[in-house]
Amino acid sequence: MSDKPTLWQTLLSVLSGFFGVQSERNRERDFRNGRPLYYILTGLLMAGLFVVGVILLVRWALSLAGV
Repeated sequence: MSDKPTLWQTLLSVLSGFFGVQSERNRERDFRNGRPLYYILTGLLMAGLFVVGVILLVRWALSLAGV
């Protein structure tokens, strides 16, 4: 049986990678059975969402400050 990472496991692996807390077991699973393209696309999507979130947070803070 293949131990291919599910979509949820891929998201958690990328998120763990962002924080640098990926477990050795999951890292090995990702490198052995995962497709790099899925991790790259997930990482780019999550980075984009982070940037948009920061922009929205700054705009909200500036509007509260009356700027």
